[in-house]
Amino acid sequence: MNRSELVAAIAAESGLSQADVNRAIDGLFSVVSGAVKGGTKVAIPGWIAFERTHRDARTGRNPQTGEAIQIAASYGVKVSAGSKLKAAAK
Repeated sequence: MNRSELVAAIAAESGLSQADVNRAIDGLFSVVSGAVKGGTKVAIPGWIAFERTHRDARTGRNPQTGEAIQIAASYGVKVSAGSKLKAAAK
Protein backbone atom coordinates (compact mmCIF):
# COMPACT_ATOMS: atom_id res chain seq x y z
CA MET A 1 0.00 0.00 0.00
CA ASN A 2 1.48 3.35 -1.00
CA ARG A 3 0.73 6.74 0.52
CA SER A 4 -2.15 7.68 -1.80
CA GLU A 5 -3.84 4.32 -1.21
CA LEU A 6 -3.37 4.77 2.55
CA VAL A 7 -4.86 8.28 2.44
CA ALA A 8 -7.85 7.04 0.42
CA ALA A 9 -8.44 4.11 2.80
CA ILE A 10 -8.27 6.31 5.91
CA ALA A 11 -10.58 8.87 4.31
CA ALA A 12 -13.12 6.15 3.49
CA GLU A 13 -12.89 4.66 7.01
CA SER A 14 -13.10 7.98 8.87
CA GLY A 15 -15.38 10.05 6.67
CA LEU A 16 -12.75 12.80 6.44
CA SER A 17 -11.67 14.31 3.14
CA GLN A 18 -8.49 13.04 1.55
CA ALA A 19 -6.98 16.52 1.90
CA ASP A 20 -7.64 16.48 5.67
CA VAL A 21 -6.16 12.99 6.02
CA ASN A 22 -3.13 14.01 3.98
CA ARG A 23 -2.52 17.03 6.26
CA ALA A 24 -2.93 14.82 9.34
CA ILE A 25 -0.37 12.31 8.04
CA ASP A 26 2.05 15.14 7.20
CA GLY A 27 1.57 16.53 10.71
CA LEU A 28 2.09 13.13 12.32
CA PHE A 29 5.38 12.51 10.55
CA SER A 30 6.55 16.08 11.13
CA VAL A 31 5.99 15.72 14.88
CA VAL A 32 7.52 12.22 15.01
CA SER A 33 10.63 13.24 13.04
CA GLY A 34 11.13 16.36 15.16
CA ALA A 35 10.81 14.41 18.39
CA VAL A 36 13.12 11.61 17.25
CA LYS A 37 15.67 14.15 16.01
CA GLY A 38 15.63 15.67 19.49
CA GLY A 39 16.24 12.28 21.09
CA THR A 40 12.69 11.74 22.38
CA LYS A 41 11.14 8.31 21.98
CA VAL A 42 7.67 8.41 20.40
CA ALA A 43 5.38 5.49 21.22
CA ILE A 44 1.78 4.64 20.45
CA PRO A 45 1.32 1.85 23.02
CA GLY A 46 0.44 -1.46 21.44
CA TRP A 47 1.05 -0.22 17.90
CA ILE A 48 4.45 1.31 17.13
CA ALA A 49 7.45 3.08 18.66
CA PHE A 50 10.14 5.28 17.10
CA GLU A 51 13.49 5.81 18.84
CA ARG A 52 16.80 7.44 17.85
CA THR A 53 19.84 5.18 18.10
CA HIS A 54 23.54 6.01 18.04
CA ARG A 55 26.09 4.12 15.97
CA ASP A 56 29.68 4.45 17.12
CA ALA A 57 32.50 5.13 14.68
CA ARG A 58 33.93 1.92 13.32
CA THR A 59 36.28 0.44 10.76
CA GLY A 60 34.71 -0.99 7.63
CA ARG A 61 35.94 -2.40 4.35
CA ASN A 62 35.57 -1.14 0.83
CA PRO A 63 33.92 -4.15 -0.88
CA GLN A 64 35.66 -3.48 -4.20
CA THR A 65 39.23 -3.10 -2.94
CA GLY A 66 39.12 -4.68 0.50
CA GLU A 67 40.78 -1.52 1.85
CA ALA A 68 39.98 -0.62 5.46
CA ILE A 69 37.99 2.61 5.79
CA GLN A 70 36.83 4.61 8.80
CA ILE A 71 33.04 4.97 9.10
CA ALA A 72 32.00 8.02 11.11
CA ALA A 73 29.64 7.88 14.08
CA SER A 74 26.02 8.50 13.11
CA TYR A 75 22.43 8.30 14.27
CA GLY A 76 19.73 5.93 13.07
CA VAL A 77 16.09 5.27 13.87
CA LYS A 78 14.72 2.11 15.46
CA VAL A 79 11.07 1.35 14.67
CA SER A 80 9.43 -1.29 16.87
CA ALA A 81 6.08 -2.95 16.29
CA GLY A 82 3.78 -3.17 19.31
CA SER A 83 1.74 -6.16 20.44
CA LYS A 84 -1.46 -5.14 18.62
CA LEU A 85 0.40 -4.65 15.34
CA LYS A 86 2.19 -7.99 15.78
CA ALA A 87 -1.12 -9.73 16.50
CA ALA A 88 -2.70 -8.17 13.41
CA ALA A 89 0.08 -9.60 11.24
CA LYS A 90 -0.67 -13.21 12.25
